[in-house]
Amino acid sequence: MMKDGKFPMSQTKTILRSLAGETLPTPPIWMMRQAGRYLPEYKATRAQAGDFLSLCYNPDLAAEVTLQPIRRYGFDAAILFADILLVPQALGADLWFVTGEGPRLSTITAQSDFDALKPADAIHETLNPIYETVKILRRELPEETTLIGFAGAPWTVATYMIAGQGTPDQGPAHALMQGNTPLFEALLDRITEATIDYLAMQIDAGAEVVKIFDSWAGSLKGDAFQKYAVLPCARITKALKERYPHIPVIGFPREAGDGYVGFHAATGVDCVALDNSVSPEWAAANVQTSGCVQGNLASSHMVTGGQALIDETRAIVKAFSGGPHIFNLGHGITPDADPENVTLMIETVRSS
Repeated sequence: MMKDGKFPMSQTKTILRSLAGETLPTPPIWMMRQAGRYLPEYKATRAQAGDFLSLCYNPDLAAEVTLQPIRRYGFDAAILFADILLVPQALGADLWFVTGEGPRLSTITAQSDFDALKPADAIHETLNPIYETVKILRRELPEETTLIGFAGAPWTVATYMIAGQGTPDQGPAHALMQGNTPLFEALLDRITEATIDYLAMQIDAGAEVVKIFDSWAGSLKGDAFQKYAVLPCARITKALKERYPHIPVIGFPREAGDGYVGFHAATGVDCVALDNSVSPEWAAANVQTSGCVQGNLASSHMVTGGQALIDETRAIVKAFSGGPHIFNLGHGITPDADPENVTLMIETVRSS
């Protein structure tokens, strides 16, 4: 039996039920960056790996850190532990991490830089360990836990490849977009092709849902948002749906504001993840009417905790109670979060 011709309704996994359009009495819950530095067990495993990239590319250790928050908290989903910048590395960019500062990449600012990149279908030699991690997780996860694969959206990945690091306003990417549009669009196209292949391989390895993270979508305005956030997401989703019609796709155009409205229909995603710059009441009235939504507790509550966390969590659950909803944060949990506040959030969701 199918609902709306989409996903099997015999499904017992709560997140897959929400993604199929079902309104549940208690929303399923997971958390962006739920495997991370706020957990002492993660820090121990990362130390064992030696550095961040070695952890990403070690299937046994990457699977272990993915499983840690499931063991501790019993989330309804696990998200593959990896990084959005593994795709540019697989395309031939140099990638390294500076302790306390984040990622650094060789830059793509001229045609010769682009010409040195590998074709999209050459990424798998580098990324095979990631697919192995997915296979391990599919074997090791509890039967009721959904496995989510992911990739960065082309625009967000491009911003790092052009600037060589994260920037406050994605200025270098905007400058290339305006100053050399053909080169910018060729780079976006290469990333899009690679992302389709990367997510397809994750699905082949056992991912049951995939999520497209467009962390810097909010800096795209007007036509640029449509061309460089919406259309690449739609292209990736369409390609995946043609091959895997029953695999749900979550889109996350962070800080899209009014761009959240209509994003389901414009891209074909099954769920729109929301940041906490929009209120749940507004999102319920303007976004959830089109399908499942995910979000959107401010991650700062995981640091401060207390009654404010409880009150805001209850308000979000109530606001989205009239339609399909997956409870999550509005952005990733931060390293300074208190693990006990995560427990409090989960208990509040499940008792609301």
